[in-house]
Amino acid sequence: MSNDNKSSAANNENTIAPAANFLRNQIDADLAAGTYARPGLPGVITRFPPEPNGYLHIGHAKSICVNFGLARDYAGRCHMRFDDTNPEKEEQEYVDTILDTVKWLGFSWDKERDDETEGHLYFASDYFDQLYAMAEYLIKAGHAYVDSQTPEQMSANRGNFGEPGKNSPYRERTPQESLDLFRRMKAGEFKDGEHILRARIDMASPNMNMRDPAIYRIRHAHHHRTGDKWCIYPMYDYTHPISDALENITHSICTLEFQDHRPFYDWVIEKCAEGGFFQKPVPRQYEFARLNMTYIITSKRKLRQLVTEGIVEGWDDPRMPTLVGMRRRGYTPEAIQMMCERTGVTKSDGWIDYSVLEGCLREDLDPKAPRATAVLRPLKLIIDNFPESETVECSSPVHPHFPERGNRVFPISRELWIEQEDFMEVPSKGYFRLFPGNKVRLRYGYVVECTSCDKDENGNVVAVHCNYFADSKSGTEGSANYKVKGNIHWVSLAHALKAEVRLFDRLFTDPHPDAGGKDFKVSLNPAAKEVLTAYLEPGLKAAMPADVYQFERHGYFVADRVDTTPGKPVFNRVVTLKDSWGK
Repeated sequence: MSNDNKSSAANNENTIAPAANFLRNQIDADLAAGTYARPGLPGVITRFPPEPNGYLHIGHAKSICVNFGLARDYAGRCHMRFDDTNPEKEEQEYVDTILDTVKWLGFSWDKERDDETEGHLYFASDYFDQLYAMAEYLIKAGHAYVDSQTPEQMSANRGNFGEPGKNSPYRERTPQESLDLFRRMKAGEFKDGEHILRARIDMASPNMNMRDPAIYRIRHAHHHRTGDKWCIYPMYDYTHPISDALENITHSICTLEFQDHRPFYDWVIEKCAEGGFFQKPVPRQYEFARLNMTYIITSKRKLRQLVTEGIVEGWDDPRMPTLVGMRRRGYTPEAIQMMCERTGVTKSDGWIDYSVLEGCLREDLDPKAPRATAVLRPLKLIIDNFPESETVECSSPVHPHFPERGNRVFPISRELWIEQEDFMEVPSKGYFRLFPGNKVRLRYGYVVECTSCDKDENGNVVAVHCNYFADSKSGTEGSANYKVKGNIHWVSLAHALKAEVRLFDRLFTDPHPDAGGKDFKVSLNPAAKEVLTAYLEPGLKAAMPADVYQFERHGYFVADRVDTTPGKPVFNRVVTLKDSWGK
């Protein structure tokens, strides 16, 4: 059963009613007051504005779900907008994977009209001409100036939280002089860092973001969309509010780290509105607590380090907290949306334990995943009194809770594979599986009695011998006469599908691997990936990429969407059946 091509996670049967929160309360109040009642536009327009300089991670999922989810629930729309103002770090590859990931997560930015194929997809680079025009206006109006200090001088004069900044010696440049320099910056006359355009606000402001922040810098770099047209690029804090206003965003929703940036957001929109660039009402910014989850890191720099140093096998490595990695691991968009909804939207930072996400994943997969039998650490079991050339057909439900899905069929024969842990030559107290003289039921098959075992020259058990009772087959009339405490899994040796199975676990052993300046690599989990050669029931040969199964007893597994080929699936463990981390 494939979960990889879901068109929308919103229709999942596990979706729960949205909980009230301060964002919904604000939107309700704005709708009731008609704050953003504009002809031809919905009353709620949000946006998701990633920078195309890397892959999205689980933290981004919360922002995606909040912005797209609010727009969906209020019959509005959410704009997909790329903040592509830093050409040195941005690539089309990142644009493509981000778009694909947001769609996979279950959201769309399509417009209402069929002839507009790109929908509400925007780029900050779409507005470079307008951003430049507004910067010229700010200079002419005395709200901005070209500074010629070195970066080191600017940093030294900026002050700190206990000391006000010092005015730049170039702060009193006339608008004419600054405008001339700014136009020459645009023409490419100067080197990177030689000049910078700053807003003229207040170098003594207690808010560091209001101490004459930079709004344009020189970067002689090729842009993935505009090519070499520009050698000056706007800063994010300047670009973001203008982009919001140009797109008629109503509620600009971001995480708490941007709270101190809000005064500058308002300043930019106010000054540009004074110049006639925008009409009121203008967007408002609202901040909510980002998703902080234990046992992961979300720093782009550190995630890139994991990739470049070969600690993981790429951005889509199933151990990575990137959404492409989680997708390959087998996480579902429905489970991620469920987790984001259940953890809520607040104004207070906190930590979500990774087990919350795993719990949502189990809840989503349990009714969906067909069952299958897999032996991960094989040990040969020989039924000595079973006819050598004979096979008998056994069956079991595709899903125990949904009989309408039918049964799956598989053979039993004289030689089987069982799990190594299902045999003990000298049993411990409370052990009810195979040991000499004990009877167990082969699940969906016969009752067998263990008789002996074979060992190699080192004393390791290499095969177990038993006898079966021909009248004990599950589902037959005589089977009820046998009362045994043990019930073990098996697959027929001659018919089993030999396959690579990867057992993935949490990448770190420390719930806060990079807190307090710690070296995050110290807490890498050596058991985060284990590759096994396993034996599976023969029907799994038909598994297609991204098909998910519950391997009974072992957990949920997905056919790897990259490495699975026709007739030769490779399985990743998505999650165990129960939370046993740290126990």
